[in-house]
Order: sequence, then C-alpha cells, then structure tokens
Amino acid sequence: MYRDDNRTVITLDAGGTNFVFGAMRANKFIIEPITKPSNAQDLDLCMQTLVAGFEEVIAKLDCKPVAISFAFPGPADYANGIVGGFYMPNFPSFRDGVALGPFLEEKFGIPVYINNDADLYAYGEALAGALPSVNEKLEAMGSAKRYKTLLGYTFGTGFGMGFVTDGELHTGDNSCIETFCLRHKHMPDVMVEDGVAVRAVKRVYKEASGIDDPTLEPKDIYDIAEGKREGDQEAARKAFATMGEVAGDAMATAVTLIDGLIVIGGGITAAAKYIMPSLFKEMRAQMRSISGDEFDRVQMRVYNLDDEKEFADFARGASRDLKVYGTDKVVTYDPQKRIGVMISKIGASTAISLGAYAYALNEIDKLKA
Repeated sequence: MYRDDNRTVITLDAGGTNFVFGAMRANKFIIEPITKPSNAQDLDLCMQTLVAGFEEVIAKLDCKPVAISFAFPGPADYANGIVGGFYMPNFPSFRDGVALGPFLEEKFGIPVYINNDADLYAYGEALAGALPSVNEKLEAMGSAKRYKTLLGYTFGTGFGMGFVTDGELHTGDNSCIETFCLRHKHMPDVMVEDGVAVRAVKRVYKEASGIDDPTLEPKDIYDIAEGKREGDQEAARKAFATMGEVAGDAMATAVTLIDGLIVIGGGITAAAKYIMPSLFKEMRAQMRSISGDEFDRVQMRVYNLDDEKEFADFARGASRDLKVYGTDKVVTYDPQKRIGVMISKIGASTAISLGAYAYALNEIDKLKA
C-alpha cells in the first residue's frame, strides 16, 4: 500500500535524547536523517528544535510535503494532537499538556498527525510488513485462508501494543488502547510491563544470579546466555524465558478479545530463541471450569509462523470438502480456528516510520472521499 504513491510526508523519531527528522515517499526515506538533541527538559527549546528540524527537512525536498506524521510518547490526546500527563519521564516539560499538533499545523500549514509508537508500529506491519507477507505466503501455498487483523507488540523500554483491522488503526475513544497496565502473571498487583520490558530482563537476571551489575544490558545478558560472556548462563536464559512467559500471558488475554495475527518487534527479539518457547507455552496452556472441564486458554490454535513446518500446518488447517445438503454441490470447509505469532522482519523502527507515513496518507484520502 502506497508503495507507488508520489506524495511526501515528513516524519520524526521522537526520543527523549534525540529527535531524528526524515521524509518518506512511496514507502521509502528520501533524504538523509537529520538528528538534533530533543532538549526535552526545556519546553521552549524543545519546540524551537522541532521547528528547526522540520524546516531543514522541507528545505531538502523537491516538492511540498502533504503532512507531518510521527509517534510521540504519551499520555496524550492523539486525535487532537495534545501531548501531556504526569507520567512523562522522557519529556518532563510536556507534563502540563502541550497542543503540539495544532502548533505545528499553524507553523507549517499542513496536516499534522501524532500517534503512539506501538500503534504506528502495528499499522506499518499491517500495511507493509507482517500481514501482507503472511497473506502472500498463504496464497502461494494454495491456502484460501486470509487475515485482516494484526496485533503489533513492541518489546523494549516498555511493552506496547496496537492493532489494525481491514487497514484501519484502532485507537479507541480516548487514545488509550494499552497493554502495559495489564496484570503481571506472577505479581497480580504489579503491571505487566515490569515483567516484559528491558528492566525486567535485568531484574530477573540479578535475582536469579545474585550478580548485581548495573552496567549489564539485555544484549550483555544474551551474550551470557549464549556462553559468549562470563556470567550465570542459566540465570540469563531464565531472564528471557520469564519475560516470554509473562508476555505470553498478556498476549493470550489480548488475542482472545482481538482475534488476529501477532507480530513482535524491538531489539530484545534478538533473544527470541530464549523468549519464544515460554511465550508459546503460555499461549497454548489450558484452563478449566469449576466443574473440572479443561479447555485451551486461547480458543484459536496458536502457530509459530517463523517455523516453516508450523507455517505449512497453519496454511493447511483442517480444510475438507463438505456436501451441500440436498444437492450435488460441494463447498470447502475449514473448521480450524487458528492464529500465528511471528517476529518482525522489517524491524520496529522501519515499521513505525511506514506506519506514520501510511497513516497520514490514509487520513488525507478519507477527507477527499
């Protein structure tokens, strides 16, 4: 989608340390990124930096951009372009609320779209990543099954989630579709993000190994798990496995309510070999009724789409011919409910940028319809 579109959208990767400005056309970046310090602690300086960065991008373009579109940390009223709230550790100067979208629209005279990064990640994967890739592969394998709903998860400093159905991003009535505040499986009064984010891997490794080294990051712990670095290998593997278990519990809840494929992105997915087994085990676990009847936690069969054998079974399903009663006609019947989980192939950063680009064009096209 939009891979042949000639419109240009200005993008921004808004981090607490740096702003990275860019521009996209036809699903590709068309200028070298421009990086500036975000100055997040000083509102005036931060806003000046945003204006300067966007002006530099515009000066490099060969045509007028149709919109500015980017992800910005919440809490926020994204629909109205207002960012602000008490919990904004990376942007303390925004805590009282900033009408960022209206300010930029006034300054540059083009539409401005601001969204949550996990929402844009899901949107990018749905339009130009995991979802079309899976459907194309199903078609190539002769399967009649197609998917239109995708849940996108990001593993990183937080635990984010967005979902898309029929090419539309769902943001709810309060810009507040969140997963971080679900319950932690092992600590029901603690938010799940404390069991899935970067800090969770570091904490579990410290607890399991007894090694208190604040310099260790997930990459270091992964190297320990691989035996490439000195440390407690069993504790390192446990840190990632525990993360997978806690994430799988939260995903089982979400996918039960939102029936669709799941794609996971973020740097920690480099340790997928230690995360995914426990994640799948949790999603494939069973529950029981008070009367003792057992049933699957997730009513759809859950497949690992990164495993070729499992993908083949996923594509095959349980398809069979079914005779139409009272006639000689035959229809194809596949009673197996199934979903799949996979690791992002395009990466979270690329997916977020693609999502921001596509979201702006989709919103502009709606206005023209």
